[in-house]
Amino acid sequence: MAPRIYPQALDALSDMPDGSVVMIGGFGGPGLPQILLKALIEHGATNLTVITNTCYLPVVGTYDIANLVETGQIKKLITTFPGKPNQNVPVVESYKNGDVEIEVIPQGVLAERMRAGAAGLGGVFLPMFSGTEFSHGKEIRVIGGVKHVFEYPLIGQYALIAAHKSDRLGNLVYRRTQRNYNPTMAAAATTTIVQVRELVDVGGVNPELVVTPGIYVNRIVVQRL
Repeated sequence: MAPRIYPQALDALSDMPDGSVVMIGGFGGPGLPQILLKALIEHGATNLTVITNTCYLPVVGTYDIANLVETGQIKKLITTFPGKPNQNVPVVESYKNGDVEIEVIPQGVLAERMRAGAAGLGGVFLPMFSGTEFSHGKEIRVIGGVKHVFEYPLIGQYALIAAHKSDRLGNLVYRRTQRNYNPTMAAAATTTIVQVRELVDVGGVNPELVVTPGIYVNRIVVQRL
């Protein structure tokens, strides 16, 4: 089934309930779905678990994960970098006050756990951080003489991602750093919502350039600046 095309970003995520698990793509500002972030703030869903690579305090006129912390919409944040204490004060203070739980994991582990979720795996054994805080309470198995730590998959109920171009079947083409986490999250979520700069008819996308096939895309919003 072809994805539904929405003229307004808010309409595309209007059915997101409180307590949802939401994956948000990008690497800092690059590749971040800012139009969808703004819509999520306006929508007001709360008690969210957000899975994302980084959490920065945005500059004026832009949006980032930190905005969702400031508005009190995030219950738990799973990320690789919640920001420096002197640069991301609202997030740090929210954590200290117990308003938000933060799980920090390495970037490679984040990617592999999402890939496991996308592939329908029950988890993955990774040959890293045995004996460190990251392995506390987790299953450890020796494989090939090397200790491996078991990690559960990450699966989103929603993924909010950004791409450069899409056809009406949802086949996505990314530009530069848009490929950071966006393609993996698209495959690891039940409902994937993408904002694109350009929407073309079927046949208007070179199949050799497609990174995310339309089977993973449920809703499309054309970015309006």
